[in-house]
Amino acid sequence: MFNSTFLVELGYAFLGAGIGAGIAVLGAGLGIGKIGGSAVESIARQPSESGKIQTAMIIASALIEGVALFAIVVCLLIAIKQ
Repeated sequence: MFNSTFLVELGYAFLGAGIGAGIAVLGAGLGIGKIGGSAVESIARQPSESGKIQTAMIIASALIEGVALFAIVVCLLIAIKQ
């Protein structure tokens, strides 16, 4: 039914998708970590502005999560397309 070359290429496609998704998740984790650290520093310096800082932090984190999710979906779609 399937020849071995097809299965090897399919394996490489899923390997590439896994590596791409892993890189996307690592990038998102680093970005959100940097945002969180900067927000904590900002709140420590200006406690009266904590509400505004937290709101901006949550919005930025949500945008990063959206981009990471989109990258993972694209990686998986490319692998399935093979």
